[in-house]
Amino acid sequence: MELTTIWFLLVAVLFTGYFILEGFDFGVGMLLPVLGRDDRQRRVLINTIGPVWDGNEVWLITAGGAMFAAFPEWYATLFSGFYLPLLLILLALIVRGVAFEYRHKRPEASWKRRWDTAIFVGSLVPAILWGVAFANILRGVPLSADHEYVGGLVDLLNPYALLGGVTTAALFLTHGAVFIALKTTGEIRERAGALAVKLGVGTAVVAVAFLAWTLTIRASAAAVVLAVGAALALVAGLAAARVRREGWAFTGTAVAIALAVATLFAALFPNVLPSTLDAAGTLTASNASSTPYTLKIMTWVAVVFTPIVLAYQGWTYWVFRRRIGVQNIPQH
Repeated sequence: MELTTIWFLLVAVLFTGYFILEGFDFGVGMLLPVLGRDDRQRRVLINTIGPVWDGNEVWLITAGGAMFAAFPEWYATLFSGFYLPLLLILLALIVRGVAFEYRHKRPEASWKRRWDTAIFVGSLVPAILWGVAFANILRGVPLSADHEYVGGLVDLLNPYALLGGVTTAALFLTHGAVFIALKTTGEIRERAGALAVKLGVGTAVVAVAFLAWTLTIRASAAAVVLAVGAALALVAGLAAARVRREGWAFTGTAVAIALAVATLFAALFPNVLPSTLDAAGTLTASNASSTPYTLKIMTWVAVVFTPIVLAYQGWTYWVFRRRIGVQNIPQH
């Protein structure tokens, strides 16, 4: 297997890990005003992701770094053409991070309410825009023969991309609801489990529609198999949520997200950013990659450090594996 193919797969794996882990973070943030009926309940919801949300974002940083080093042409064209949506994602992530840290600094209800709104918005915006961005990556964008983006913002807001945004937001909402049911006790657990099933029905419809549309744009045998697997995993997860098997439900939604992302990358390969204007402008894993020597060095670095990072993050989740409830939150 060529190094360009290996690094394409590694970038796919990194984004898959990011969407699985940060997906439930976004879901919890979006559900904060829905499931948090008072301050103690909202603190429970925030504490379910408090120890891990910043570590989950490392997957995005690593994915961006890997793209920059392994496929600099892809990185440059993508970040220049998608400048505004990616900037909005970055700003939303910053606002959300600040909100987590500042929410508890003052006791006034109005102060906490403003930061709760920031957490909601900072979760909703990336949840939608990531779907818009990846849908456009697969569909293709206007690129010149020199691989320069020559479109505008309106080109990125096409119906397929907007459906992609709705799909990722819905998937993350369902994933987040299942995660809350998995990590909490009492009333919050009951309401989160019931909400996950209700959300899941609409999510399944939207996700199937998006994946079916995807396969009409670009398809391969692997993409078809992965898309079917994603749909089945989501249905299995919802069935588990219905009978309150939260661990299996979370596994189902996580696998559904993983296979959905894998579907997009499988349908995309060997391209990394197709051109809708001229085939000569299409970026592929070959013409967008770094030199073989650079890829070889990166591969050895990844072999050494990836297991260390995975072990550390796995240990973090193990330490904070227990459920929490309002009984764990002191009253002020």
